[in-house]
Amino acid sequence: MTGPDEETAKVLRAWNTQAAAYDRQIARFERIWFTGGREWIGARARGRVLEVAVGTGRNLPHYPAGTTLTGIELSPAMLAIARQRAAGLGLDVDLRTGDAEALPFDADTFDTVVCALSLCTIPRPAAAIGEMHRVLVPGGRLLLLDHVGSTWPPVRAGQWLLERLTIRTAGEHFTRRQLPLVTAAGFEIVEAERRKAGTVERIHARKRVTDT
Repeated sequence: MTGPDEETAKVLRAWNTQAAAYDRQIARFERIWFTGGREWIGARARGRVLEVAVGTGRNLPHYPAGTTLTGIELSPAMLAIARQRAAGLGLDVDLRTGDAEALPFDADTFDTVVCALSLCTIPRPAAAIGEMHRVLVPGGRLLLLDHVGSTWPPVRAGQWLLERLTIRTAGEHFTRRQLPLVTAAGFEIVEAERRKAGTVERIHARKRVTDT
C-alpha cells in the first residue's frame, strides 16, 4: 500500500508536470463547471488571508482590497506562475512552498483560510483541514470550493470509474466530500451549497470562538 509520503510525492510530480498547461485547461472548467466560484471566495475573504494550495494564483485577482495575502503551494512550478501573476497584478503576496498537511504557521494566525479545487488531491484531507483550523483565529473563516461526489447515482458512478485512473496517476479523487471533515474538525457551518448535479460544493465555515 502506498504511504502518505509516496502519495504526496505523486501529487507533487503531477502538478509540476501540469503547471505550464494548467491555466489553459482549468479556464474551460471554470466557465462551465465552477462558474463564479472564485468570485464567491473573494466576496467572503477578510483580513489576513491564507490560501492553501494556491496553485497558479487564479484566486488572486478576486481578493478585496485591504486583505493581506499569504499563499502556500506544494509544487514549485505552480508557485512560479503564481508569483508571475501576483507581480502582473501589482500585488504584494507572501508565496512559499509547503505542505497543506503541515502548515508552517503558528496557531491563530489568519482571519481567513481558503482552499480551492485542491482537497480533491491532498492525500490526507482531514489532516489538511485540521491544520486550517489550527492556524485560524477563533471566529475565523474557512472558505472551500471543490468538486465532490455527485448527488445523482449515475453521475457518481461515472466519477468512481474516472477516479480509478486519476487516483493512480495524479492522486485526484472525484467522490470525496469535504463537508463531514469540516464538521468533524470542529467548524461551525455558515453556508454550504452544491451545484452541477451536486458535483461542486462551496463551504463557508467558522472556527468557533471557544476553540483553541
